[in-house]
Amino acid sequence: MSNAQSAPETKGVTVKLLAALDLGPEIGGLAGRQLRMRLVTIEPGGVFGPLHDHKDRPGMVYILQGTITDHRNGVAQDYGPGVGWPEDRNTIHWLENRGTLPAVELSVDIVRPA
Repeated sequence: MSNAQSAPETKGVTVKLLAALDLGPEIGGLAGRQLRMRLVTIEPGGVFGPLHDHKDRPGMVYILQGTITDHRNGVAQDYGPGVGWPEDRNTIHWLENRGTLPAVELSVDIVRPA
């Protein structure tokens, strides 16, 4: 199966920006970067895709509600409430909610704002 077939486009996802901090004045060498915190809700049957990486955008995810299935390296791993994981430079994945409840995650990452 090709990546396009195995990693559908985003649907049923709501992203709310909770906070952002310009890191340039905080830490030398990080000018042009922000620390960002978002609340991401994936509705039942929703997908956070397509296949994407986290090169130059490291982060952490923590599941608040529901179950999120993380697809990477041909493996689907379910994560439920109270579980978190890193998204580092080697992460290439897409997410989905196979459950019946909305899945809610707290996502914190370092980005270059557009």
